[in-house]
Amino acid sequence: MQLDKVVNYHKALADPTRIRILILLADGELNGQVLANKLCVTPATITHHAMKLREASLINERRDKNTIFFSLNHYFIKNNATATEDLIYRKAQFQGGTDHMQDEHKRLKESVIKNFFTSEGKLKSLPAQLKKKLIVLEHLVSQLEKGRKYSEKEINDFIKRFHEDFATIRREFIMHQFMYRENEVYELNPQEMWARWETLS
Repeated sequence: MQLDKVVNYHKALADPTRIRILILLADGELNGQVLANKLCVTPATITHHAMKLREASLINERRDKNTIFFSLNHYFIKNNATATEDLIYRKAQFQGGTDHMQDEHKRLKESVIKNFFTSEGKLKSLPAQLKKKLIVLEHLVSQLEKGRKYSEKEINDFIKRFHEDFATIRREFIMHQFMYRENEVYELNPQEMWARWETLS
């Protein structure tokens, strides 16, 4: 799962009232007025927190005439919790890294870069095969500055130096954990978080 989705999940949980709402809903569906009574808050407060939980896909809503009932989205709660664990421990699951790249990995990387980039450094096309695509993306993001925050326009301009389809490549940067995006600001993730093409067959 992408880093920004994991962060949004935990932001949604970062409030005691929202945690208490989820705990109450674990026993079954409840409407806003019942939740407000149980938590000694106003219905407007429940509406506010329910919106945050719904945006993070942690609860479902069902309307019955003028009453809205809330229930847990069990799949997303459990899936996001597992995704957090997987994201944190993924480095430990990877044996070896770019510093100890085997000769065959090095040869493959050089071959992909030679085949998919022109002599002027332009990207001919984004590979369809995931392993080769990750090599190309890694080659591109390696030319960005660590620790620098980029606007979306700056990332677009950077990508356009190599290929015209900046929107697709920008999404791929995020999807494969090369970069983190928040409020249209982009920043390189630590290299340990990047998708590992070396582990693919």
